[in-house]
Amino acid sequence: MRETSANDLRRMRARHDEPGSSGEVEVLGFSGPDPRATPEGWMTDLYKPAWLLTGVSYPGNAGYAIRCAEVSGAAGIALAVDFDRPARLKALRASMGAHRFLPVWWAQAGEVVEIARAAGRRIVVIEDCGDTEPWNCDLTLPSMFVVGGEERGVPAELIEQGDAVVRIPVAGFVPSYNLQAAMAIVAGEYLRQSAAGPAPAVPSSR
Repeated sequence: MRETSANDLRRMRARHDEPGSSGEVEVLGFSGPDPRATPEGWMTDLYKPAWLLTGVSYPGNAGYAIRCAEVSGAAGIALAVDFDRPARLKALRASMGAHRFLPVWWAQAGEVVEIARAAGRRIVVIEDCGDTEPWNCDLTLPSMFVVGGEERGVPAELIEQGDAVVRIPVAGFVPSYNLQAAMAIVAGEYLRQSAAGPAPAVPSSR
């Protein structure tokens, strides 16, 4: 049981309101990922995507990424970033409390990839060197989506480990989106595909 504010209850109740409902509630029940789950645990929830954020410099951007992962129904998010404790706390505050409902794992990228593969996930890198667009890639397969930092993007060694590298098209003079926009585009496309198609096939254990 967790005690929260009346504002929290109103916001989380809002999308379930029926016509004529006041939206006033005292208790909410949730069915979703356990924010205290171990990486080996939440990575095995293959019906939801996992995320890996690497090389991010600004805690605010990391917080926005955590929020995007939670809002779009992720199993969890791993952050391979060089943050000290105050920076991590700042990132969690920027997530608008999304970390209360989603496993957030601070780890090294290599360890994250290893556990994702052991769980049966493919690695989908989001980078401008990709050879396909998100809507031409089956994002409903059990996957971990990898997003890079503001300046250098996804490291070359992670790109080489990718099973797919997707590129988000641009039409302006600036050659790339900021990481929150790129992540939101892929998350939205994942939700579109999930709603339009059958449930993803879950591979047998390796």
